[in-house]
Amino acid sequence: MAQNPKWAGIGSKFAHLTAAHPCFGVKAHYKVARIHLPVAPRCNIQCNYCVRRINKCENRPGVSACILSAEGAIKRLEAEIKSVPNLKVVGIAGPGESLENQSTFEALSIVRERWPDLITCLSTNGLLVEDKAAELEALNVRTVTITINAIDPKVGSKIYEWVKYNGRILRGEEAAELLIGKQLRGIEALVKRGIVVKVNTVLIPDLNMEEIPKIAEEAAKRGASLMNIIPLIPMHHFKDLRGPTCTELEMARGIAERYIPQFRLCRQCRADACGVPGLESKKIGTEYFHG
Repeated sequence: MAQNPKWAGIGSKFAHLTAAHPCFGVKAHYKVARIHLPVAPRCNIQCNYCVRRINKCENRPGVSACILSAEGAIKRLEAEIKSVPNLKVVGIAGPGESLENQSTFEALSIVRERWPDLITCLSTNGLLVEDKAAELEALNVRTVTITINAIDPKVGSKIYEWVKYNGRILRGEEAAELLIGKQLRGIEALVKRGIVVKVNTVLIPDLNMEEIPKIAEEAAKRGASLMNIIPLIPMHHFKDLRGPTCTELEMARGIAERYIPQFRLCRQCRADACGVPGLESKKIGTEYFHG
């Protein structure tokens, strides 16, 4: 497969990440620890499959044992660095939308100043990426994961209940069209600044299977380096929908791989996870709540 010419400027950065980031490289996935700082409770969209919760039990995105202030998150990070020698990556993955919460930027600023060698990353729905790209570059964020579930607004309107942007709440195709446009322009804005982009897609077999090649092609055209297709966890309005079979999931990845490399080891981690993926400590760190 020919390399997208837009990747040329970030090839060395991506190669470094495959060796050092457990969500980008196979070898790193099994030996490099990462930590998610749960500093972002608010969200600016409502996905029909998403339920954000505060608890210690569920192992999935959108869940954290508590919400930490930026100061509390840094205290937890400092403690984990001392006890987890292979911790190389600091990420912010919610439990809401990272870029909708000022504490995300406060925490990343402190990490940049105190631990400049750590890889910093975040996950986002992409609505604010275009607006915040310059700020993320200034904070030395190395990689951003954007969740894109559709290219066709008609399909997107069935996945997103509402989108809130600039004080307005949008619904239906209008909301999906705004979000999708912001996501795709957000990829371009990040890549232009040398930030590596991975695209996550939730595979909802009865809704967006035909969107998979469109997402892969559009993401690759704009310079994304990697794609991660993950199975639907039936919840909220989609609680009665089925998740994909293993065959469907591998089929989707095979189709998408014609356009962009695929990551196949994602564990759909909690917003407060810490450790090597799949080998996380059971300590959640609620003692830092009042940070």
